[in-house]
Amino acid sequence: MTSFVSHTTIDCRSAYELSEFWRGVLGYEDIPEDPNLPGHEECMIRDPQTHHQLLFIEVPEPKTIKNRLHLDLRPRTGTRDQELARLLELGATEVADLRGKHGPGTGWVVLADPEGNEFCILRSEAEAAGQA
Repeated sequence: MTSFVSHTTIDCRSAYELSEFWRGVLGYEDIPEDPNLPGHEECMIRDPQTHHQLLFIEVPEPKTIKNRLHLDLRPRTGTRDQELARLLELGATEVADLRGKHGPGTGWVVLADPEGNEFCILRSEAEAAGQA
C-alpha cells in the first residue's frame, strides 16, 4: 500500500491574494467547488492538465525562517531569463542569483512570493539540453 499527494498546502496571511499570485505564475485555475474569493480563509487552485492542487490556508503566525520545502519551476516555453522577468512583474522578489554557479548557462535564481516563500526558477528543458 502507498499514498499519493492530494495537494500541496501553503500557510499564508492572505489565502486569496497568494492563490492569485500562484495562479498567474503557474497557469493554474480556480476549482469550481472551492470558494476562491477575497477574504476566504482557504483557497485552492489546480493545474488544468495534471490536476495538481495548491491549497492556501490563512494562519496567524508570520513566516520567520527559510522554507524547508520549496518549488523548483521550469518555464514551459521561452528561457529561464524570460520567465524570471515575467515572475518579477507578477510580484516575486529575487533572493539569490545562482545562474552560472556550475559553469556558463547553468544554475537557477531563488525568488520569493509576496509572502516571502522561496522558490526557484530553473532553465527550460530546451536550455538544459543545450537546444535553446
